[in-house]
Amino acid sequence: MVKFDRFTLENGLRVIVHEDRSTPLVAMNLLYNVGSRHEGQEMTGLAHLLEHLMFGGSADVPEFDVPLQIAGGENNAFTNNDITDYYITIPANNLETAFWLESDRMTGLNLTQETLDIQKSVVIEEFKQRYLNQPYGDAMLKLRPLAYKVHPYRWPTIGMDISHIESVRLEDVKKFYSSHYSPGNAILSLTGNISPDIARDLSVKWFGPVKGNPAREVAIPTEPEQTEERIIILKRDVPSDALYKAWHICKRDHDDFHALDLVTDILSGGESGRLYTRLVRKKNIFSEINAWITSDLDPGLAILTGKLMKGVDPEAADKAVNEVIDELKNKPVTISEINKVKNRFESSTLLSNTSILNKAMSLSFYELLGDAGRINREVESYREVGQSRITDSARKHLATSNCSTIYYQSTI
Repeated sequence: MVKFDRFTLENGLRVIVHEDRSTPLVAMNLLYNVGSRHEGQEMTGLAHLLEHLMFGGSADVPEFDVPLQIAGGENNAFTNNDITDYYITIPANNLETAFWLESDRMTGLNLTQETLDIQKSVVIEEFKQRYLNQPYGDAMLKLRPLAYKVHPYRWPTIGMDISHIESVRLEDVKKFYSSHYSPGNAILSLTGNISPDIARDLSVKWFGPVKGNPAREVAIPTEPEQTEERIIILKRDVPSDALYKAWHICKRDHDDFHALDLVTDILSGGESGRLYTRLVRKKNIFSEINAWITSDLDPGLAILTGKLMKGVDPEAADKAVNEVIDELKNKPVTISEINKVKNRFESSTLLSNTSILNKAMSLSFYELLGDAGRINREVESYREVGQSRITDSARKHLATSNCSTIYYQSTI
């Protein structure tokens, strides 16, 4: 049981505190409710670019990392479709340094043309290395717009195209920053060697004076139901042919989410998963195969990827995948198979909750979903999923008419 206290500052900042005296450290996690879904299609990649800029210092703190390192702290951040998350681990006796730095860059970020030009170059290079200059790197650049037609999930977090990053102006970044980086659009969680009283005092001292500007409302279009299969063929200089598939699924807080997560674990839970057992080990169709679901705030995707053995036709491989999925939809999963994936989830959750940083991240995200207390109910939510829900969820979401598929054909 992860016990916590929760309070909200007058400017709207939500604060969650979990006291754990078994460690000399404190983890601070600051989640902003802004990701690539809040961008416009004409200027994608802004949320991720701003994450980079948040480490560029302010008028009072020229280099964010220097005072944090002097205080013995470590930090990093990530951006995804829905959120931007900043996290710090620091000795408890130096925690105020983290409060000072995070509150400072919430309002006083040093946004100059020089810093923008530097970070644009960094992000452009990252785009090239991750998406353009490695085998299968452009998979999500192609699969997302194949699956999504109107929703902003149709581009990856880094952006739809390099040209979007190249054309970003300083005023665009400043507007995005002022529109989304405010106390009322953020959730602060603190876990570790800290009492709720100290957390409240430091939060009021450092974040209390920050002006609580309301976040800019962004109209996000609803993705229409997909009613027919979509297939594209990509000829690329890749080591082997490959298969990428995506089905539309529910959003993270939907009742079907836990069942679908178990479905993909049954299909692809390591070497004992059905796909690996049937199509890698027994039939030698794939050299590797994997499946997972996205945990998006809006309806997301179930994604399957596989590398084909030499000489295997992609359409034949696709047919073999569908046969395994159809069996799952038409024949009840055994209780032992269900319990195996449930036990694996429970074990990973218990292990994750031994880390103060993981707990801080989870508390922030569950609070964004509506209740940080979900951290204590997730295992039970998975335990409650029975045979019929797994079958029903697979039938409902893993339909051919709901699927987008990419065949990678090697030109080597």
